[in-house]
Amino acid sequence: MNSASAPAATGSPVGQINQPSSPPQSSNAIGAVSQPKNFSPLVRQFLDYLKLERHFSDYTIKSYGADLIQFGQFLNGEIGAGSAMQTQQAFAQGMPLDERLLKCEPLTIREFLAYLYGQNYTKSTTARKLATLRSFYKFLIRRGLLSVNPLSTIRTPKQEKRLPKTLDLEQVQKLLDAPGDADLLSARDKAMLEVLYSSGMRVSELVELEMQDIDLQEGVLRVRGKGRKDRLTPIGSQAIKALQRYFELRQHDSRCQQSTHASRVFLNKHGEPLSTRSVRRKLDKYLVQAGLDPGISPHTLRHSFATHLLNNGADLRSVQELLGHQSLSTTQIYTHLTTNRIKQAYDAAHPRANEGTIPHPAATGRDLPRYQKAV
Repeated sequence: MNSASAPAATGSPVGQINQPSSPPQSSNAIGAVSQPKNFSPLVRQFLDYLKLERHFSDYTIKSYGADLIQFGQFLNGEIGAGSAMQTQQAFAQGMPLDERLLKCEPLTIREFLAYLYGQNYTKSTTARKLATLRSFYKFLIRRGLLSVNPLSTIRTPKQEKRLPKTLDLEQVQKLLDAPGDADLLSARDKAMLEVLYSSGMRVSELVELEMQDIDLQEGVLRVRGKGRKDRLTPIGSQAIKALQRYFELRQHDSRCQQSTHASRVFLNKHGEPLSTRSVRRKLDKYLVQAGLDPGISPHTLRHSFATHLLNNGADLRSVQELLGHQSLSTTQIYTHLTTNRIKQAYDAAHPRANEGTIPHPAATGRDLPRYQKAV
């Protein structure tokens, strides 16, 4: 398939994937994070470490920074003032935030957890914030600034194991048809949704796609995953067609052509790179148009991608590689979504599956409680 012509951009044209460029030598790792006046230099060093040494994505660094800013505000008494009596008593007024961070004790962490609980944070969000603090204090220990991690005795709240929400094929089709491709922005949105579903990439990976990462002739993308771990992932004919249409319209748009961000694939109407929040807003719009559940997120397309592959016979290891999961156990959650399909195939194919037995409800449509009572 011939590659569509694309807007002028720095780097190589669409159709050939270049080798990754060398990592930046300097960064403003926290530029996207709203910084209070007393922003901690220790936190700044930690976020720079995540970017320059660990190669975390800007989106992940922004999340870490937001968690640490919130914790700093708690230590300063700016939030949770009514519940942090120990914090208020232990830290003298005017003490620099860095000193407060270094003198933090397990009791302070527990008070912070109590504050989060009082604010109705979910267990998963609380666990993520604790993970941020654990990483931060491990960093301080490695730098020789602390000898004991104040979170060493803090247990992470047990999280509910919830199966990923997915769309069926009919719902996916409705969503992908919603934008149309009559104009530049509609064509961009259609290409965006097609690529998300066709590749299974994360939305944070989507917004960082560059023109040189796309090879339409071969039908592959280079995805910059977590920790700067690049992977090649194929895309289907419908995604290729949508990208070709988008590039065809984009090359006639002066703002895209003249943008300093022209190397990015997905730009807004001002020629700026789309943010993950912008992608979510676009998705919300098309969910309404398609008459689908407004609670669906961009990650739902990733879940649907994995589930549909497994339902159609893909092996778990291949799906792991396509998703960019480091551990196979992370991918195995999708196998729970395919149990009924496997049971139906078994009941239909095995010569003794139903001989003298009570068929499984997945094969007969009977409700599960009655089945369990019968056996």
